[in-house]
Amino acid sequence: MAYAWPPLTPGDPDEIARRVGAVLEEAWQRLAARQRRVLETMERQPRGRHVVITLEEFKRAIEVFRREVGQEAAAFVQRQLPHLYEQGALAAARELGLNFTWTTFHRDALLSLAADSYGDFLRRSQEAERMASKFYRAARAAARREVPLLAAGNMTARQAAKNLADRLAAEHKLTHVVYRNGAHVPVRAWAEAATLAKSAVAYNAGTLNRTRQAGVAYVEVFDGFDCGWTSHQDPDKANRTLRSVEEAAEWPISHPRCRRGFGPRPEGQA
Repeated sequence: MAYAWPPLTPGDPDEIARRVGAVLEEAWQRLAARQRRVLETMERQPRGRHVVITLEEFKRAIEVFRREVGQEAAAFVQRQLPHLYEQGALAAARELGLNFTWTTFHRDALLSLAADSYGDFLRRSQEAERMASKFYRAARAAARREVPLLAAGNMTARQAAKNLADRLAAEHKLTHVVYRNGAHVPVRAWAEAATLAKSAVAYNAGTLNRTRQAGVAYVEVFDGFDCGWTSHQDPDKANRTLRSVEEAAEWPISHPRCRRGFGPRPEGQA
């Protein structure tokens, strides 16, 4: 039975990332459990209607996973992103001795950020869906074409069914999401990484936009000691350097789970 998750409440980025990761991992585990049920049914009753029934249950589990990703992504961009954007803008305003209000400029910036974040979250989840859908199509095809021929060889129908189930399990593992570049990533890991990345971008966008709005052209970068400007390995180290607001907006973070931040520096203007 699925855990009834409470509505997402804006707060600490790490806590929100853990919550989003846990919600999507739970949905993915239900999907994996449905896959096991399909394979077990195929092995025990290969010629029965139960294979078709369990396949349709698996298909519905894919739809549930897609829906839960959408719901969590929508809650994140509607509640957490505005909170973090505002926190970043307030931090910049305090450093400059100014106030922050939600002007049209900031609302438009947040809308653009929210649309990008929501779309990126769904694109990440599509890799997981692609894997699950590939298993569904393969298992359905096997049920239609291979199951009726299971006893045609020299082995028993039960042994042939087991071999078929084992092959499908080996070819369509749902323990990790396998991206097109070959990387194996647990669902919780990619959900947490995506949430943390978008959280950092939202906070920094608020800081940079309020800084730009104040007419300040430069910011100081606060980052990990070894973190590079465009990637963690970039020899151009970011921490305590002075960058233009435009440069900072182009690289608000340099890698997943990046802790980069910015502080307005009026004295750095040329």
